[in-house]
Amino acid sequence: MEKPLRILGIDPGTTVTGYGLVEIRNKKPVILHMGNITPGKFKDHYQRLKVLHERALHLVETYRPDVMAIEAPFYGKNVQSMLKLGRGQGVIMAAALMHGVQIHEYAPLLVKQAITGMGRASKEQVAYFLQKVYDLKEMESVLDETDAVAVAICHFIQLNKPQKSKEYKNWADFIKKNPAKVK
Repeated sequence: MEKPLRILGIDPGTTVTGYGLVEIRNKKPVILHMGNITPGKFKDHYQRLKVLHERALHLVETYRPDVMAIEAPFYGKNVQSMLKLGRGQGVIMAAALMHGVQIHEYAPLLVKQAITGMGRASKEQVAYFLQKVYDLKEMESVLDETDAVAVAICHFIQLNKPQKSKEYKNWADFIKKNPAKVK
């Protein structure tokens, strides 16, 4: 019997970081656990980073995921916020790397598209779809948790998509590589 794939989904944030553990059983995702890390209670940014790193290490050591799927930061207008978010994402990734866990990043639009079919869906819409499709009994009070599960399920969906080959750069490249097809 094949060992189920365990995916730890992460929705990073320096105030609230959501996480969700998904296991693939019989080619279907099963949500095992959802939760959040709330370093936002500390005013000092470096203390928040320490808490994120320690909790991420604990999650990796406890759940032993095969893969970490993490939402990539999106471009924002506030450079300082982006810098802080990138640092937070970095300490979480470092925790996974310390244990040899593969990391895959997904853009927020791709995650929302994979779950709801709409790249511009709200956090509430993502949570609603997950609740209906995976029969979650309660809507989680912290939407970062359902976002983290969505990232993990997005990774599973991406694993099953055929990769598009980039054989040709343009028409000239196609003609050069296929002279017999051009008359």
